[in-house]
Amino acid sequence: MLEMRETGMASKAWPFDEARRILKRYEKTPPEKGYVLFETGYGPSGLPHIGTFGEVARTTMIMRAFREISDIPAKLVCFSDDLDGMRKIPDNVPNKETLSEHIQKPLTSVPDPFGKFESFGHHNNAMLRRFLDTFGFEYEFYSATDFYKSGRFDQILKRAVEKYDEIMQVMLKSLRDERKKTYSIFLPIHPETGRVLYVPLNDIDVKNYTISFDDEDGKSWSLPVTGGNVKFRGNQILVRDGPLWELILRCMEKTTPPTLRFMIEFAEYWVKDLLNILHMNYS
Repeated sequence: MLEMRETGMASKAWPFDEARRILKRYEKTPPEKGYVLFETGYGPSGLPHIGTFGEVARTTMIMRAFREISDIPAKLVCFSDDLDGMRKIPDNVPNKETLSEHIQKPLTSVPDPFGKFESFGHHNNAMLRRFLDTFGFEYEFYSATDFYKSGRFDQILKRAVEKYDEIMQVMLKSLRDERKKTYSIFLPIHPETGRVLYVPLNDIDVKNYTISFDDEDGKSWSLPVTGGNVKFRGNQILVRDGPLWELILRCMEKTTPPTLRFMIEFAEYWVKDLLNILHMNYS
């Protein structure tokens, strides 16, 4: 055991490089939550593929390297962004004609074209878990739909309302002037059509934690950001299809109740510019 640890600490292999960087954060004090959390994301707009395997495999390699050089427990979370709107109909599904009316609806609100699960999102989540289980990956599965609708993100979303201007300031730096005019970190889910909307916001009500906007037909709406009414948007220029909630949780680690702490020590595709948000005052 000691020999393996010494080998890992000296290894030049990239998983051990990443693992040592994580371990360095906890040279004096282990993480308050008692373990190191690794995260990998999945967009269930289609079936799992070799890219899905690669992301989980790389993150698993780093987690296992970390376990070799540290006694701190570690676990991997696979988070499905299944509240994303379905942007297009995949080519490799049956009954495509049944899906056309559901474009831009959350994937867990789109009927399963295979006719086996509650929704297309649930179907693809099940395929992901079967895929990962086949290769023996060790992970915990989380669903964005479950997190939003159960209220597990409510407090974080409220904090995002309170810090809306600061967050937007960071995000807008990467956007062209034309896109800046319509960009928002909140994507409302239309109360009537159920579609995820990409529309500018008219107002942010910090007192009541609501957002106001006009839909594509010009009708005005106001929605609470809690309860699954709104999706939190990540900047796809900076983070590959990743929601920004991970960073908000990291920013708020010191002020968020323990039951909501979800600090992630490692996730692929973090971009240094986006990490500037960590320096905001979330006290």
